Amino acid sequence: MFRLDKKNAIVSGGSKGIGKAIAIKFAQAGANVIICSRRKENLDAAVMEAESNGLTLFPIECNTSNYDSILSVTDYTLDKFGKVDILVNNAATNPYYGPILNSEDSHWDKIFDVNVKGYFNFAKACSNSMITNGSGKIINVASIAAKTPLDGLGVYNISKAAVVMLTKVLAKELGEHNIQINTLAPGLIKTDFSRALWENEDTYNKIVKAIPQGKMGTPDDISGMALYLASEASDFVTGSIFTVDGGITT
Repeated sequence: MFRLDKKNAIVSGGSKGIGKAIAIKFAQAGANVIICSRRKENLDAAVMEAESNGLTLFPIECNTSNYDSILSVTDYTLDKFGKVDILVNNAATNPYYGPILNSEDSHWDKIFDVNVKGYFNFAKACSNSMITNGSGKIINVASIAAKTPLDGLGVYNISKAAVVMLTKVLAKELGEHNIQINTLAPGLIKTDFSRALWENEDTYNKIVKAIPQGKMGTPDDISGMALYLASEASDFVTGSIFTVDGGITT
């Protein structure tokens, strides 16, 4: 029930970190996996890594803050494979770190264009195929920042809380079409995105001290839950939040 044979999956932000780990996990489970991100060199590196492990990923460049760019990814998937079964909304950005009252309109616009509107637009672009198929899975990657405010990440926190509500609204509206939409809420995961938090030894030690399991997570710690949410094992699960954080929000 955890196999994804003959399923077609799109993973945004799929060239690095959590997105890449999810894409590789899906490919191992038998899916055709399309990965998209802004930088071709990162996509190429992910494809090479997959190939070195006997797997295939299909890369395409995409700026998820641009709807036409999103449509190019879904069109590519439909042309190549005929349908979209799984969407992982993972691409995210955070151009500002500091007190929220010092944030600027440009920070809000950029963060919400990618982290919220980008997720909505990708779901919108894929939903017609899923409705026609009579099934589908959408996984929105949020963060524990949706549940508890992380210092210096005010606007980002709010965007991830919005992702949780977007998930619930879509789950309610698309439930009749047998489409399940759920949220993954990772904790502190060791990726390039969080590099500023773990490269500094003092900061890293403070973070680890707050995690009951005594360590930061890795992208592979997230990919197993993503596989569950993409597979038929989760067919009666929708509108839910799945926290993977080593117990930090317990």
